[in-house]
Amino acid sequence: MVVWLFAGGGEAEIEGLVPFFRDNFPHCRFERLTPARIKKGPKPGKKTYGPGLTGKGFADQIKTILAVALLSGSCDLILILDCRDADKQRRIFSAAIDSVNNASGISRFIGFAAPELEAWIIADWENTFAGHVDFRSFHEGLRYRLSHNYNVPFDNPESFSEYDEKKDSCKEKLSQAIIDAVFEESLRLNKRLERYSKQNHTPQLLRCADPGKVADKCPFFKEVYNCLKKISDYNALRGGRSFLALKLTP
Repeated sequence: MVVWLFAGGGEAEIEGLVPFFRDNFPHCRFERLTPARIKKGPKPGKKTYGPGLTGKGFADQIKTILAVALLSGSCDLILILDCRDADKQRRIFSAAIDSVNNASGISRFIGFAAPELEAWIIADWENTFAGHVDFRSFHEGLRYRLSHNYNVPFDNPESFSEYDEKKDSCKEKLSQAIIDAVFEESLRLNKRLERYSKQNHTPQLLRCADPGKVADKCPFFKEVYNCLKKISDYNALRGGRSFLALKLTP
């Protein structure tokens, strides 16, 4: 079963999401369609990607890329992941899909990585930060710092910060809180300074996370998890036959 993945965001989403989904839902074939704009990087052989979009800009991008993709291919499910404003964005993205020729009949699921993908790795701390070679020696102090200095709610990391309509983003970024806390905690311990890389560490840690444990603490992720698990299990039993009778909406 082919799943076309549309995700906003940047390097962490590019490098992390598809491997994470492939590891945990092996009976689905995930193909990432966004972020999709590729350009040559500053160094020979290095590729970088255009900026990730959200909201209306993301919906317009989905329409354009989906229309082109359907000219030469097909999928069984369109999976969209955004970061905020669930009810409003579900309407916008669903309308974007329906506006594309031959797309309205394709099953779709619109989910959310809120407020950022890092919420998923915070939710399963023992399998991510606590076990990673770069952080395990000071992960307890790092967790304390994130909780007390940056108000990261470990029982519900998706609730971190608040959405700022003027900025069209969260007031505080969870990824920046992690970057700052890692630096400060390693500095306090007078050790070799560790720096958290959203581009490198987030994908690495994500592949260590147990999706069932993440789902226990992240309600938005739980919706995505339940959808993909249902489809993957059904596909395994039915040998790839149609799953259109399944209810995919949360």
